[in-house]
Amino acid sequence: MIQENFIRLFEDGFRKYWEMPGFTNYGEGITLTYGEIARKIAELHLLFETCGVKPNDKIALIGRNNANWAITYIATVTYGAIIVPILQDFNPNDVHHITNQTEAKLLFVGDLIWENLEEEKLTTVKAVFSLTNFNCLSLLNRGTTVDPVEMEILKEEEEPFKIELSEIKHEAIGKLFNEKYPYGFVRDSVRYIDKPNPEIVSINYTSGTTGFSKGVMLSGNALSGNITFGLRTKLIAPGFRIISFLPLAHAYGCAFEFLASTCAGCHIHFIGKTPSPKILLQAFAGIKPNVIFCVPLIIEKIYKKQIQPLLARPSMRWVLSIPFLDQPVLAQIRKKLIDAFGGEFSEIVVGGAPLNAEVEEFFHKIKFPFTVGYGMTECAPLISYSHSWDFVPKSSGKLLDILEAKIDSPNAETGIGEICVRGENVMSGYYKNPEATDQIIDTEGWLHTGDLGIIDGEGNVFIRGRNKTMILSSNGQNIYPEEIEARLNNMPFVMESLVIESNNKLIALVCPDYEAIDIEHIEQNQLENLMEENRKLLNSMLASYESVSKIQLYPHEFEKTPKKSIKRYLYTS
Repeated sequence: MIQENFIRLFEDGFRKYWEMPGFTNYGEGITLTYGEIARKIAELHLLFETCGVKPNDKIALIGRNNANWAITYIATVTYGAIIVPILQDFNPNDVHHITNQTEAKLLFVGDLIWENLEEEKLTTVKAVFSLTNFNCLSLLNRGTTVDPVEMEILKEEEEPFKIELSEIKHEAIGKLFNEKYPYGFVRDSVRYIDKPNPEIVSINYTSGTTGFSKGVMLSGNALSGNITFGLRTKLIAPGFRIISFLPLAHAYGCAFEFLASTCAGCHIHFIGKTPSPKILLQAFAGIKPNVIFCVPLIIEKIYKKQIQPLLARPSMRWVLSIPFLDQPVLAQIRKKLIDAFGGEFSEIVVGGAPLNAEVEEFFHKIKFPFTVGYGMTECAPLISYSHSWDFVPKSSGKLLDILEAKIDSPNAETGIGEICVRGENVMSGYYKNPEATDQIIDTEGWLHTGDLGIIDGEGNVFIRGRNKTMILSSNGQNIYPEEIEARLNNMPFVMESLVIESNNKLIALVCPDYEAIDIEHIEQNQLENLMEENRKLLNSMLASYESVSKIQLYPHEFEKTPKKSIKRYLYTS
């Protein structure tokens, strides 16, 4: 049993790091200390009381990464309510459905997102608040649970719920905090002291490659497992500079760029813009983060645009082919890459999807400090991880010590089977969906991940592909399309690809790299010929049963989930 209580992790962290810088919105120049953040949390607790929020009520949250998003999340869970983070990429109909299904009482929303929502479709929400300044945007479905006089106060224009605190001077913040919240910033925190972690603190709606969005119920214990793992392995430490650019409503970014980093007393810089390589490289150079949490797409784009063209030069290929001459050149490339990411990070943790094999091999060759982890929302999210100096190439790190794992129905020849895990990180189930819960968690408590792979004697996890995407060839061979795509994506003028089965043959849908095509002034017929050359080269690297019969050009990027995995179901029907 994980001993650290989820709520107490925050309480202890805020007391310990009260004067230290906590949250900064990148580009805005204003930094909140942990003490200032605690006051805002206390103010939101007063707002929740005014709105009649009770323990275990749901509060929905949707918007870009920023300090107020993080403050709302912490305020909700420490008050005793359940947070419902919603990915800002979800369309309005999904937002309406999620808030209604969870019976969310309050909605905190980014202003631009609010413009596209329809108030009459938010059937359970009583009040809507802006994530820009916490102003009340709308009062809905009031019923009789909220005092009308109190609700009239909420209609005031200038942050109305701060009225109780408006006369308090800055020097008195600490005194007010201790008087109002003697156990920290949980008004009724005695419920948590020396008792188990709250059963459900968050309901995260997945947006996966299978097309079904389900509400993952995460307990305080599951989230504590991830937070404490980050603390005791020193993956993060007090005073670390963290850049938060992964979607906060996604489990990976939320757990490590935000929750664990907050409890550790890190200085978190929130990037609210779309995290393009250009914006990120500027942020890395200015902030100089101490550890970087990243998805493969960012790393692979930087490699393909900056490193691959350099390696393709004839002079470079010649130098790298000569022993002893290659080492100084590789060291120079390594330094250039490290400087590009700010120069002061201990490692880059890649997660959310598999890292391209060619990129991983090159990074390992130049001794670049990176590691690859593995997880899923249903495990809050981490399943396996190793520090960069312990990382085994082609693996996804070691299984966490608070989980146990097994391989279900392994292949007699390869040992590959479905990875199943059991332990304290595992979700409590899918919200209002017992049928889907029973399909993924068996009667013995094993969570069937849907991922195929093996686990070696040292606990290293090796992923081969998804159970649902594996293709069975006509002669009974297992084909993992992700592995074919990884090779194809490194070929000239290919931006991304998707391998599908059609009439018992493999076809590769390819979105061309239009930027490279324009630079080289390549015409359509030339492009088709180049793709045919790519196909032949690809097949020379594959087993005969994996051969691609055709490359079909696709006019634009494939639709992706927030963690940048292709929504395969849209292209395989």
